[in-house]
Amino acid sequence: MRRLTTLFALAAALPLAALPAACSKPADRAPNTAVAVSVAPSPSPSPSGPFNVYAAAEAGRIRPDVAQDKALIYVPDTLSDDVYVIDPATYKIVDHFAGGGEPQHIVPSYDMRTLYVTASRVPGGSVRPIDPRTGKPGKIIPVEDVYNLYFTPGGKYAWVVAEAYQRLDFYDPTTWKRVKSVHFPACAGINHMDFSADEKIALVSCEFANRMMVIDVATGNLIREIPLDVVADGMPQDTRLLPDGSAFFTADMHANGVYVFDNQAHKRTGFIPTGAGAHGIYFSRDGKRVFVSNRDEGTISVIDVATRKPVTKWVIPGGGSPDMGGVSADGKTLWLAGRYNGEVYAFDTTTGHLKARIPVGDGPHGLLVWPQPGRYSLGHTSNIR
Repeated sequence: MRRLTTLFALAAALPLAALPAACSKPADRAPNTAVAVSVAPSPSPSPSGPFNVYAAAEAGRIRPDVAQDKALIYVPDTLSDDVYVIDPATYKIVDHFAGGGEPQHIVPSYDMRTLYVTASRVPGGSVRPIDPRTGKPGKIIPVEDVYNLYFTPGGKYAWVVAEAYQRLDFYDPTTWKRVKSVHFPACAGINHMDFSADEKIALVSCEFANRMMVIDVATGNLIREIPLDVVADGMPQDTRLLPDGSAFFTADMHANGVYVFDNQAHKRTGFIPTGAGAHGIYFSRDGKRVFVSNRDEGTISVIDVATRKPVTKWVIPGGGSPDMGGVSADGKTLWLAGRYNGEVYAFDTTTGHLKARIPVGDGPHGLLVWPQPGRYSLGHTSNIR
């Protein structure tokens, strides 16, 4: 979630007529130094057991080229404009570097051979490539308002979530030149998304509009809107497709739980209470459990995928504000940023034991665990299939 002061400042400074129009001619962008999009050979999804969208991202199924990458935790800090780098073996900060103006998330490219720091301070914005083999950053590339970043299936386009402008911007991910924009005036706080099992539609949260959007992936156009009705001031956040492909989950910070939508996002079909400030959604490597970070409560709810019922809740000793992150490649550790506590948490995914809390800057957000198993990245911090 972007700090509200940023959005209010933009609204005050720029009248509606001054906001960039959809499909406007893009400004020239600096060339990207990253490799062209191509997916290296990888293990196919496991043929045994029930269907799992994330079967190729199970523990032990890491691609040979990705396995050579340096094992690090990357933590963008929205307040210091830095990226902190943690050694997961020692729980120590081993590096930090500039992330651009208000860095929000660290996102693997579609081919998983470049990591991007997304930065969204307006006016402005950027991506900064990181070489995952060394952990070292390249040059900052100006790209407007990169709150979040996703990739269309096949990696043809990078989808920049321009939250302040209520847009999805299509970029060429090798040149970082904008191809087109689609404006969604009813979606204040366009935020997080995930794709259906066939990757033809995307379900997108509107953080400040208490609704969801369903988007045609091929065109970026709106298919339908789904108003949310659990609370009047809902604040939908992270959105993920369940491993069995049967439904979408969306965490809502004000409803204090998780919405359930059918697998084509025609309508809301349920709601699961988790805890105050439900925010991030992550899956165990075997696809059997869902971890939901309850940011305002300082807890993690664990939901059984088969029954869609909470089975336990982990409480952070002394409190905390668990936010965004991901699961380690071996599936043993859940890493989350402590958004308002200036720290990073490492939880044992079997017991919920807090293995470490690591002080960082005051505004840690979209943490990335790297490397990770899987064939390709659809974006965000760990949307890998």
